[in-house]
Amino acid sequence: MALNPNDTRKPDIRRKIIAIASGKGGVGKTWFSITLAQALGQLKRRALLFDGDLGLANVDIQLGLTPKYDLSGVIAGKLTLKQAITKYTEGGFDIIAGRSGASNLSALPSSKLKALRSDLAEITNTYDRVIIDLSAGVDRTVQTLATMAGTILVVTTDEPTSLTDAYAFIKLASRANPAADIRVVVNMADSRNSGQNTYETLLNACRNFLKSEPPLAGVIRRDSQVRDSIRRQAGLLTRHPTSDAATDVESIARQFASIE
Repeated sequence: MALNPNDTRKPDIRRKIIAIASGKGGVGKTWFSITLAQALGQLKRRALLFDGDLGLANVDIQLGLTPKYDLSGVIAGKLTLKQAITKYTEGGFDIIAGRSGASNLSALPSSKLKALRSDLAEITNTYDRVIIDLSAGVDRTVQTLATMAGTILVVTTDEPTSLTDAYAFIKLASRANPAADIRVVVNMADSRNSGQNTYETLLNACRNFLKSEPPLAGVIRRDSQVRDSIRRQAGLLTRHPTSDAATDVESIARQFASIE
């Protein structure tokens, strides 16, 4: 199924897709993608996490998984995208793993990227929510996959470079699609108030220079349990379900649990 302007199913499909983006690496984007997928699973939503960080994929690494199949087989034409799905029973969601270190995947020919996008749209019909963990930055692959999403969550921290790069992503994504539903997630905040202040710094820049006001999807507090769960290669909601960060991500997940 191709996504085209005459496809009446396109709006419904896009409402199911949440793209997780960041202007730079090191802001906890992949960890957040994993935890959001698990939170949606716990809310009885059938969720798929697509590791779209082509070339630097690490969803499976963070969870200690060794998938039998991954995107490299799909790109090579040996598998269908559906065949590349790995069920992560412990976390309550499914995964399509990327291939870490396969730098050639980050420079897919347009025809391959278009086919991948179309196949992912087809699979979306069988899920309640599909989360795409995008590569950091704003390259062609990121932009192509981001246009599939009904909502783009831009993850940032209070570091100046993170805010600058988050602004750059919002600027380009807004130009590509002025109607895009872009929201901000502040990660690793010292408190909810400091997270709100970080968001307002980014919001002011968007107001002044882009004439847009991306809303705040949520603040995730800095939590030592996050590092522990990553080190143990386990989902935060499995290992530390009552931690501050787990509570914060669950709050974000509830915003998307009822969208049809």
